[in-house]
Amino acid sequence: MLKPDFKKSEGLLPAIAQDYETGEILMQAYMNEESWNETLKSGYAVYYSRSRQELWKKGATSGNLQEVKEILLDCDCDSILLKIKQIGGVACHTGKRSCFFNSVPLDK
Repeated sequence: MLKPDFKKSEGLLPAIAQDYETGEILMQAYMNEESWNETLKSGYAVYYSRSRQELWKKGATSGNLQEVKEILLDCDCDSILLKIKQIGGVACHTGKRSCFFNSVPLDK
């Protein structure tokens, strides 16, 4: 089975959560090998919290779980794309659906 290369980036790889129906990017977090294995086992997104230095099952306290529908790896196997069903409708800790809501103007 194809696996992420956790030897890169000190064992933490970026993981992007994308709505499997709409394609909307909801959030980006990090996964280590333990969170990867837990995600595969449970079918729900489990990340690694860099600030708390522990596994973090998305939605465990809020109820906003992420059911994994498909997993894709990039060509170097060092970035993870989780196509998910966002349960509860909110992915961001701010209460917004997506973490990507800050627009930066371009100097053109």
